[in-house]
Amino acid sequence: MFIRKKVRDVMVPIKEYTCTCEDCTLADAILDMRKVYCQVETGKCTEAGHRTSLVLKDGKVVGIIDFMTILKVLIPEISGGLSQKLEALSVSVAFAEAGAQDLDERNAHFRERVLSNAQVRVGNIMLKLRGTVEADAYLIDALKTLAKNKVTVLPVYEGEELVGVLRDSDLFLAAAGILTE
Repeated sequence: MFIRKKVRDVMVPIKEYTCTCEDCTLADAILDMRKVYCQVETGKCTEAGHRTSLVLKDGKVVGIIDFMTILKVLIPEISGGLSQKLEALSVSVAFAEAGAQDLDERNAHFRERVLSNAQVRVGNIMLKLRGTVEADAYLIDALKTLAKNKVTVLPVYEGEELVGVLRDSDLFLAAAGILTE
């Protein structure tokens, strides 16, 4: 029953979660996340993996990176302001109308830009950690912490020791389990 379950009952053990160091490159972190997110060796991407990676320094959680942060670093033009987006859109439309998308400078060297941007250090782009939870906390309390902090994952501790990660998807599945009880 959801109300009696504790975080430890549904969390992902830390040894099964993707972690990276703040001095690692974004490229290294992405490749580690991809191993867990997709079943690369079978040619499938099940989207069953983690959408975030904890950032560690000396074994302590100092931040987190997520898919949107990664995409904004790799392809910075997606996070520009409205005027930049409109400017980019009008230029792209002009090239498309002329049938000359290959001449659009934004498309040129895209691969090289992504590879270059992926060399940024994780510590320079990580998000601030907003909340943690104890392994013996009840799921309802963890859910309140997720909602209050507007996050999708919480590092799980037993005292000072990092033991796992609780994701919003873990709570969703636990709550959905009520329907099959």
